[in-house]
Amino acid sequence: MTMAAAIESRTAQAGHWSKASRIAAVDILSDLGKAEAIWRELERHHTAHTPYQRFDFLAAWQRRVGAHEGSAPFIAIAHDAERRPLALLPLACHRTCGVNVASFMGGKHSTFNMALWDRDFAAGAGEADMAALMAGIAEHGSADMLALYQQPLTWRELQNPLALLPHQPSVNDCPLLVMEVGAEPAARISNSFRRRLKGKERKLQPQPVRSYVATEDAEITRLLDWFFRIKPLRMAEQKLPNVFADPGVEDFVRAACLARLEGGGRAIDIHALECETEVIAIFAGVADGHRFSMMFNTYTLSGNAKYSPGLILMRDIIDHYAASGYRALDLGIGSDDYKRLFCKNDEPIFDSFIPLTARGRMAASAMSALGRAKRMVKHNPVLFDMAQKLRGALR
Repeated sequence: MTMAAAIESRTAQAGHWSKASRIAAVDILSDLGKAEAIWRELERHHTAHTPYQRFDFLAAWQRRVGAHEGSAPFIAIAHDAERRPLALLPLACHRTCGVNVASFMGGKHSTFNMALWDRDFAAGAGEADMAALMAGIAEHGSADMLALYQQPLTWRELQNPLALLPHQPSVNDCPLLVMEVGAEPAARISNSFRRRLKGKERKLQPQPVRSYVATEDAEITRLLDWFFRIKPLRMAEQKLPNVFADPGVEDFVRAACLARLEGGGRAIDIHALECETEVIAIFAGVADGHRFSMMFNTYTLSGNAKYSPGLILMRDIIDHYAASGYRALDLGIGSDDYKRLFCKNDEPIFDSFIPLTARGRMAASAMSALGRAKRMVKHNPVLFDMAQKLRGALR
């Protein structure tokens, strides 16, 4: 049975799963509390997921942002015949244009979206397994389609089984820095660029300047207080909308930055550059022992801003994670010029628009077409320049 047929004829399919797939059942949970124990158990053990799929990160988002946006938890858990969890898809369902759409929790604040996979299952997963997963989700009947954005093709050298579903390249790429363990510092950042940054660092006033990772609650709160004062001013200066003013977003960021993980650390780590008189720059992101992924940043409004404090702090962050044995670092989705100073590769990411009902088929087709059109504009300099000018005129 093909994947398309599995989704179209989900009722007739139910008794067929166990013959073709290890997935014997799919549960849908609409309560974070009821999903928490299984979710945390998957995090602890032999699973593959990005740090954006940690319970502490997504629960903070769902309770403070998702709820404001009208999204309800739609957590799909696939089990084998012995009720062992094979995968957990941390989704949230919202209604748009008369269609119930399930997407990954985290919204625009999650750079990468992925299920939590049992690694052994993911390594051997095939189309029959994904057909069973989709049919199991469809059987519950409360979602018309899945809109699954910004998924990595692989994570820590393991295939992403959802790439077996119909998919397309995401609108934007994600610049990536690959770091070889034990490599010379110049392999990450050239010696000439380091000298330039060192010269700028000496001009920051007053000296001395220090960079560090915030670890104490009071320190984290102080840095966030500074960030939420400065970031709106920076975004207004760039004539950009302040996404941090959206309902619940500041509360989500504060909760995730203060959330303590079981193995130590925080759901979001804050790196800061400061001197005796002021905070000069901060970068915040998620880390998992293998990769650091930047979420948000800003820098001072004082005269120190002209000495590229963000680039100086980024150098220190890269060296910090290289010394800790990390293998990769990314600066988030998008093609900002400063990202290319450090990140020479791209992370392949994809979107999937999967119809689960007849009503969802048209919506999935429209969303897919819109994504392709946006990508075409973003990757065509002439079209992108026209779009930017039009956006500016409308503002």
